[in-house]
Amino acid sequence: MTRYVAGRAGQAMAAVFLALTIVFVLVRITGDPVILFLPQDVQPKDIAYFRHLLGFDRPLWQQYLSFLGGAVRGDFGQSLRYRAPALPLVLHRVPATFQLAVTSLGIVACLAVPIGIASAARRGTLVDHLGIMLTSLGQAIPGFWLGLMLIWVFGVWLRWLPVSGYGDWTHFVLPSLTLAAFYAAQVARITRSSVLDALGQDYVRTARAKGLHEPGVLGRHVLKNAAIPIVTVFGLNAGQLLGGAVVTETIFAWPGLGQYILNALLGRDFPVVMVGVFLTSVIYVGLNFLVDVSYAWLNPQVRFG
Repeated sequence: MTRYVAGRAGQAMAAVFLALTIVFVLVRITGDPVILFLPQDVQPKDIAYFRHLLGFDRPLWQQYLSFLGGAVRGDFGQSLRYRAPALPLVLHRVPATFQLAVTSLGIVACLAVPIGIASAARRGTLVDHLGIMLTSLGQAIPGFWLGLMLIWVFGVWLRWLPVSGYGDWTHFVLPSLTLAAFYAAQVARITRSSVLDALGQDYVRTARAKGLHEPGVLGRHVLKNAAIPIVTVFGLNAGQLLGGAVVTETIFAWPGLGQYILNALLGRDFPVVMVGVFLTSVIYVGLNFLVDVSYAWLNPQVRFG
């Protein structure tokens, strides 16, 4: 177990390092950002001065080593647009994204798993057909269209909920539902498939032959053995949500991480982009690590190598 954890931790650090390296090179080859932040009538000597001041006139490998040296100390440089340390600027957006992601994941867990279990347990019945129809709609409807429809119905027509901004619990309802719809449909379909597969196993038939009632069969035998695919897709969805949902944040004017990083990328604010990549990479590899470790608890047949 200890060797496995150490190995996975090494792989996680390597993945973060590789992501930072690739993005560093890609953003540098998109062009010089200095011109975007200077007046249109700026003189060439002034452009050269600011390029030298920001270090963009140095070879790429020197810029990269300088970036790594600062990143190890938690210094990703100053935002080119706001002239302030990039790390605090990005961290300031994390709470809004985290709260929205947790709310959406709660909706997914409360809706998707019960729908998937009920659909599998009542295979071929009206419950199953309704579940399949709902999950198909959830995956087929574009998120931006769903968000706009929710705004029109509950914000413009009924005037029940606010349609933009960040505030009390009412501001979470529409963006959370918009985010959760697709992921809930995905998790529900995976849950149905996993539970159906488990229901066909010999140990389930044995439990039923012993007279164990159906809720007991589902709770004690089926769910734990069907949980690995569900936990896997749930962990991946959590990583995507915590990394920021650009479309939803844009529609609802949500001050989150995804929209902020996208704007920084479009504006070539390189330090902010690198901080966003670093945080997103850490979130993804951290959640994948937790999912891997949970496998042994969910299924004792899983062994760490």
